[in-house]
Amino acid sequence: MEKNFILLAIPFFFISMGIELWYGFRKGLKWYNFEDTITNLNLGIGSQAVGVISKLLVLGTYMYLYNNWRLISLPENAWWVVLLALVLFDYIYYWAHRLGHEWNYMWGAHIVHHQSREYNLSVALRQSWIHNLLSFFMFLPLALIGIPPLVLIGVSAFVTIYQYWIHTKAIKKLPRWIEYIFNTPSHHRVHHATNPQYIDKNYAATFILWDRLHNTFQEEVEEPVYGITKPFNSLNPVWANLHYYKEMWQGMKLEKGLYNKFMVIFRGPEYLGKLLNEPIENPKVVQAGLSVKLYVLLQFIILLGGSIKYIMHYDELSTLYKIAGFVLISSTMHICAGLMEKRKSALVFEVLRLSTILLVLNSLYYFNYAEWFRIMLIGSVTLSVLSALWLATNLKSTFDKSF
Repeated sequence: MEKNFILLAIPFFFISMGIELWYGFRKGLKWYNFEDTITNLNLGIGSQAVGVISKLLVLGTYMYLYNNWRLISLPENAWWVVLLALVLFDYIYYWAHRLGHEWNYMWGAHIVHHQSREYNLSVALRQSWIHNLLSFFMFLPLALIGIPPLVLIGVSAFVTIYQYWIHTKAIKKLPRWIEYIFNTPSHHRVHHATNPQYIDKNYAATFILWDRLHNTFQEEVEEPVYGITKPFNSLNPVWANLHYYKEMWQGMKLEKGLYNKFMVIFRGPEYLGKLLNEPIENPKVVQAGLSVKLYVLLQFIILLGGSIKYIMHYDELSTLYKIAGFVLISSTMHICAGLMEKRKSALVFEVLRLSTILLVLNSLYYFNYAEWFRIMLIGSVTLSVLSALWLATNLKSTFDKSF
């Protein structure tokens, strides 16, 4: 029950992104840019890190209802139970996704997935860190009708991974019967577009039939323009998850009356936009230098490996190291974003981060994994020294020229 299917799929994610990048390059199409891709992947890592923390609430609540309040008991291994669970889960997902666009407090989380102005497989991994916490209550009726927890976990993983492959420009149109029943790259490109006729269309996860049923379907008829109507000009994964809630707070302060202030959270993004009446600025595109890109890429590789270990061994860690691990994961993303955005303060915080990593990792291994302590000590000190030398010889001069 603890198996994380997303972690198992990581090799497939990177292989498929590599194929898509190669295919686009052969066609002379630039489907990826470094800054956007790293930000997408960092947001995906953060989502999984938060997921191991929130799973106790999400799965715990579901299992409590299933064990104590289910109305019937369904067989765990029957094919029809799995099929029933898939259809019901996918239909509830349609509504959870739709409310993620129609209610401000849920859009504040889901907006993360739409911020990229690119459309490629890495965008599929650009996930909110809190959207599951805000929407999981909608899936609890499945426990009451007896859908076993293991079936729910499997179906949830399938629906999540299914949506990965539809985030691509490489696949144009599929046979008509597939396009009619299932969600496809063509349908989902519409969902990510800001073209007026495409906004708030095609909410489906697996079956596009839900959109056809509820009159939210739109065929792809013109080239989509991706992103959000008020462009997000930051590479910071932490701020990506928080910025809309600041706008909500500003909107609530402008409203008159306690009821109207409260109802801002249930009204839509269009209402909030009119309330704030802020002009839409054309954001500058952040372009990091080669030395910064190489450094951030190295830190991302280390972050990915460390995050996988953190998630796999999360239950073994003490509360102190659980908190410290999450802080280091999120601060790594935050600081690397600052480096790509050429913020001088990021250089200072990066030195502090490297020092903290040395302290936390080596104390963890000294007290809990003594047989690996010397290897970790040598490896972490070596990487930290190399990182510090890179900072001193490459990044500082790059930043001095940028200001």
